[in-house]
Amino acid sequence: MNRRIFIQRLFFAIKILFLMSQMPTRIVSAITDRPKDENLHYRPLKGRSLREIARKKLHHGDGRFLNPVGLPHKGRFWQLLSWRLFHENRFKQHLGEQPVIPVAVDWQPVRAHRGVSITFLKHASVMIKDLDRYLLIDPVFSEIFWFIKDYSPLAFGLGDMPPPDHVLVTHGHFDHLDEPSLASLDKDTHVISPLGYDGVFSGLGMANRTQMDWYDNYRDGDRKIILLPGNHWSMRSPVRGPNRSLWGSYLIQTAGGYTIYLSGDTAYFDGFEELGQEFDIDLAIINLGAYEPRWFMAHSHLNPRETVQAFKELGAKKLMIVHWGTFRLGDEPVHFPPAQLKSALEKEGFTDRWVPIKHGETYFAV
Repeated sequence: MNRRIFIQRLFFAIKILFLMSQMPTRIVSAITDRPKDENLHYRPLKGRSLREIARKKLHHGDGRFLNPVGLPHKGRFWQLLSWRLFHENRFKQHLGEQPVIPVAVDWQPVRAHRGVSITFLKHASVMIKDLDRYLLIDPVFSEIFWFIKDYSPLAFGLGDMPPPDHVLVTHGHFDHLDEPSLASLDKDTHVISPLGYDGVFSGLGMANRTQMDWYDNYRDGDRKIILLPGNHWSMRSPVRGPNRSLWGSYLIQTAGGYTIYLSGDTAYFDGFEELGQEFDIDLAIINLGAYEPRWFMAHSHLNPRETVQAFKELGAKKLMIVHWGTFRLGDEPVHFPPAQLKSALEKEGFTDRWVPIKHGETYFAV
């Protein structure tokens, strides 16, 4: 075997290992577990409440966390390889249209604003200013792997960004928990995360941490941050396997009187309805990206139609989407989610409730 072929095979093996760390090792086929007409009939909670699940700790397994709010995983690992090696991408003619747009942020008006603002950085990274505090969500400041192109490189120095008072991490996938990005922050920055990430943050020397289980909360003055359930999973190492650490969504009841729901990565489930009944949400920030092909992605990520359904059930006043435009982790081009969401919102008459924010832009909420 010559050196070139060896290197090519080595790079391919690395790609597969990364993809294994981003996708469930057991994939449920949409053909068997989801309604073929995609009318969103399926209700994995089966009458149970999220509060009951959390109270009984049904998401705690033996050495692993479980996903009691999703559909059972009965698929085969070869589906992952089938997708990556043999599946034809129906969007391939549009992949050359994906724009590279450097992200610039004007931080001056953000610093000057005295209320609540939300700045979309890149991928799922968001900076929330709440009066005199800054909350940074899932910070990813550069590429996550050399073989995944970054379509929204930062065009500002991190020294220009207001230092966060709190960093919120939704789960352990590499496009949400990025160690180099976290290492660029002050080691004394307070980190809020689900359970199970001791090794990562200890390795970074970040000892100022709050770990939360579902429905636990953290208070900072009049500010309250609640970790809520989500229909997802987590993995850092394909060797150790999935769900060694927990995942979730966040509800931020700001000191400025504005309530923000951050979905994190999640598939559709009937828990959105329960959350909407319990909490009065002003803005829902929903992760929309890496949703095609549906037969593979439906158990991990929302598509545009499901995003609109989740938004309706949450009863939120406004909708914002992130998790698009930076890394192509699914079949759809990185710039497709906003246009496809707009079409789905138009069908429901909800376009006036959408905040069509782009990378580097800030929404001044109150």
